[in-house]
Amino acid sequence: MIQLQRSLFSTTTTTTTITTSVPSFTFSSPSIHHHSLRHFMLQFRAIQNPPNANIGIGIESVQWRKCLVLLPRVTAMTNFRCSLGGISNASSRCAVLRSTTSFSDFGFWFGVGRGLVSDGVFSRGFSSRVSDGKQKKRVKSFVVRGKDKDESGVDAVCKEDSNVASGKSLGAEEESKMVKKRTVKKQTRSKKDGNVAASSSSKGDNDSEVSRKSSKGKKRVSKKSLGGSAFEGIPDNSISVKDELKKNWNSSQYEEAKPLGKFTHKPLYPASGKSVVVVESVTKAKVIKGYLGDMYEVLPSYGHVRDLAARSGSVRPDDDFSMVWEVPSPAWTHLKSIKVALNGAENLIIASDPDREGEAIAWHIIEMLHQQGALQDNISLARVVFHEITEQSIKGALQTPREIDVNLVHAYLSRRALDYLIGFNISPLLWRKLPGCQSAGRVQSAALSLICDREMEIDEFKPKEYWSVEVQFKRKELGSNKYITFPAHLTHYDSKKLNQFSITSDTEASDIESKINSADFKVISLKRSKIRRNPPTPYITSTLQQDAANKLHFTANHTMKLAQKLYEGVELSDSVAVGLITYIRTDGLHISDEAVGSIRSLIIERYGQDFVTKNAPKYFKKVKNAQEAHEAIRPTDIRKLPSMLAGVLDEDSLKLYTLIWSRTVSCQMEPTIFEQIQLDIGNADDSIILRSASSRVEFPGYRAVFMETEAVQDKDSDGSNRDQTYEVLNSFKTGDPLYLVQTELNHHYTQPPPRYTEASLVKKLEELGIGRPSTYATTLKVLQDRNYVTVKNRVLSPEFRGRMVSAFLSHHFSEVTDYSFTADMETELDNVSAGLTEWKGLLRDYWTRFKSYCECTSNVHIHQVEKMLEKKFGDYLFASLPDQSRVCPSCMEGTLIFKVSRFGAGYFIGCDQHPRCKYIAKTLYGTEEEEDTPQPSTRIEEPKLLGVNDGSNEKVLLKTGPYGFYVQLGEDRKGYIPKRASVSHIKDVDSITLEDALELLQYPLTLGNHPKDGQPIILKLARVGFCVRHRRTIASVPKNMKPSDVTLEKALELLSGKDVRRSGRPKGKTKVVEVEAIEAF
Repeated sequence: MIQLQRSLFSTTTTTTTITTSVPSFTFSSPSIHHHSLRHFMLQFRAIQNPPNANIGIGIESVQWRKCLVLLPRVTAMTNFRCSLGGISNASSRCAVLRSTTSFSDFGFWFGVGRGLVSDGVFSRGFSSRVSDGKQKKRVKSFVVRGKDKDESGVDAVCKEDSNVASGKSLGAEEESKMVKKRTVKKQTRSKKDGNVAASSSSKGDNDSEVSRKSSKGKKRVSKKSLGGSAFEGIPDNSISVKDELKKNWNSSQYEEAKPLGKFTHKPLYPASGKSVVVVESVTKAKVIKGYLGDMYEVLPSYGHVRDLAARSGSVRPDDDFSMVWEVPSPAWTHLKSIKVALNGAENLIIASDPDREGEAIAWHIIEMLHQQGALQDNISLARVVFHEITEQSIKGALQTPREIDVNLVHAYLSRRALDYLIGFNISPLLWRKLPGCQSAGRVQSAALSLICDREMEIDEFKPKEYWSVEVQFKRKELGSNKYITFPAHLTHYDSKKLNQFSITSDTEASDIESKINSADFKVISLKRSKIRRNPPTPYITSTLQQDAANKLHFTANHTMKLAQKLYEGVELSDSVAVGLITYIRTDGLHISDEAVGSIRSLIIERYGQDFVTKNAPKYFKKVKNAQEAHEAIRPTDIRKLPSMLAGVLDEDSLKLYTLIWSRTVSCQMEPTIFEQIQLDIGNADDSIILRSASSRVEFPGYRAVFMETEAVQDKDSDGSNRDQTYEVLNSFKTGDPLYLVQTELNHHYTQPPPRYTEASLVKKLEELGIGRPSTYATTLKVLQDRNYVTVKNRVLSPEFRGRMVSAFLSHHFSEVTDYSFTADMETELDNVSAGLTEWKGLLRDYWTRFKSYCECTSNVHIHQVEKMLEKKFGDYLFASLPDQSRVCPSCMEGTLIFKVSRFGAGYFIGCDQHPRCKYIAKTLYGTEEEEDTPQPSTRIEEPKLLGVNDGSNEKVLLKTGPYGFYVQLGEDRKGYIPKRASVSHIKDVDSITLEDALELLQYPLTLGNHPKDGQPIILKLARVGFCVRHRRTIASVPKNMKPSDVTLEKALELLSGKDVRRSGRPKGKTKVVEVEAIEAF
């Protein structure tokens, strides 16, 4: 060993320089003399490892942009220098270089790059391989890729240096033989492959010339490639090396969205050869497979095959917003299935959803298949989109394939990067400033701010009182002795028009009532009119969620699950699976001409020619880039009536389908026409005027479709009462006398604005332009999962935890919760998807501002956060204090303040004289385990005086604290700790008497000493009842045994029983000190 170490330390240093025509950089390995012990330990480990282990070492000191350098074994070389010019220019993204160093019979694999181990490019951080004496084929490639799509990519093949400096372990004779042998192999391989290789560099310098790879038999790196495989530099016959690298290849990689692969624009139906179609779900795959036949193999990807790694540093602003992707374990199985299916296939067709997410799924799949080497040159790629899963739609989409829309992918990357940067930068700050809280996300923070702002409006609301006057009139029915009555309300008094707050006192209301009762009334005017109510627009995602919530009481998440099921396909009674509705994530209102024609013909057949509009109405919505102009949500076949699916769909799915079907049919029908009548009634001088109004349906129009559907009832269908009132009013003429029956004074108070429901919140988010159709349900779910919002009776109420987070973000990150900023960001993302905004520029502008917020907030002390929250929520926090006094009742000197627990996720109101005074008045949150149990009342009550102790003449009080009720002997005073006893085991606290309290206060009671060791045996009161204790041994007193019956003998019997427990930390076993002899090298 000593000789080996010395040989390592005395190894000569050689330098190898590789030069290319592309922008370059210089790398120098640290001298072996400076790290001799480290290198020796690596060599020592190489001796112990089996011969076929691999090694991968990440060197953080080399700052390459998206680079991968892999160094296999060559002849002796301890230090090397690789020169490629100025690497500070970010034009080189990926470099693959293979070179080695050898000491005598030992070989190392060096992985040189920017964090290959820590960044997760290889899953193994370290391994070793012992040389077997056989010379492996060397990889002759050096790949450098450009960063931006306007920069030309560079494909360079760097031939291996034939003039490697020889070390002491290799003679000149052996080296010349190796060079000759290498030359013969090169010539043989060149003839075999038919490739023309560039000439080798001269023996006098250490530069390697760059040559182009022939596309024949080799993989070419295109200018349009999004990113290269990590295995490109490995020769085809190095199967074992490739397999090992793929085995160790981690799922974290750096990618940039650019056009990828060879896309075809030729029609793909009917099929000329085997085609592989990839969709998101199994259900969709089964339905589409039934339409296309055996020449198409339809496979599911189960959504995204990779996502941003869920750890800090996955989005790197300092590295031009490079991203680290992570492939979940199940996704590898799905990718392998697609890879196997591609054997012998001519086309790979990606048919994911027609939106940003779907486009990103397609991009991820193609990227991963490229990296796995599954896409051969003879496989054509295609991207197809369809808005409904029907046979005609699927086959039509295959007739018009296209490439991946890079702009949509860039919009997806922008959104993911923004959400990631906000979440992974705000959450650590929240954890430190507000324990137990984490960021709700970009869109979720704005939604939470809406809910909390509404709660603040409710807290600050001050009701106003007002009165209204209702009068019942009657008149004799013509041709009979019966009287008919109808209501009217006061609109004018003292010749002045009244508003809501014209009558604000009981006195005014009583004066008006007396004057109305003493007056005679007649009809002074009668007005008839017609009102047209237009049909509603077709459903988009937001309106579908709103109507499902209002009419069916479905949550947004449940609605989207049912809609997804209807969209992907349902097996009908004839065993044919078909999608029942079109794509569900849309904010476009238009309907295809073919569908409109089918709807109009159905209306004529079922309702008649009068019910269909003369010209088909066109619906448009001014939404910025409305989800790439998707259709509205509608049935794929309007002739599939809800009644026909009664035995096929479950109850909730049928209700939702009925809702969609009715809305789609109604949008092409004539408006509903109402007849309205308005009757004004006045006294003799018209100083008092009352009004009565009613209406009836003249032509049902679109309402006819809602009348026949039982699942959905229109809110305006009032039955016969409205028609009856209309007939009564219509029978009057001007001047007809009326008889007063009754006058009612109604006392009202203005109501605070209502809390949001899921429906109203979605509507508000849509109005403000916050979020997109695919984000509404997820936004609501995240807020509930993080306990920021609770739902009770379909009303969203913010928890205090959520209000604290919203207040913190509003105070320190104003842009995150600003409605207009969030809406403008959505507009910018839409501009990215339209190709109008450069996505990295958008991220750079936002990150510059956001980073300054993070830096400023990190310097905020937690006491400043406590003061800010106390000032904002003081009325709520201290409302339960007795007499609104914030003087500490324990020390009588301190002030009660809002504090954040330093040892958990709790918040409490305590004395500011801590630690001298540890009084806690109110606990707001405990541990996570306590959140699932009902929280006890936190209202502070005055101590209850039970009586006075005769012996000490001290008061006996019943009090409540953070752990429940207890009795106390004596009052709180400075420097004195009174005796207390918990009464939490007593359910009815109000039944506790003075005698009960004095009996409890006598414990703990010493029963005597243990006969073996002389230690005391104590009878004490615990939370669950009485127990006896001897040192660390505790035994519970049976519930049927009175504490007064427990004697020393009985206590010894309990302590010797089986049901005993030990308190405190158990004593550890005696540690056996093992001394390992280490030889000195």
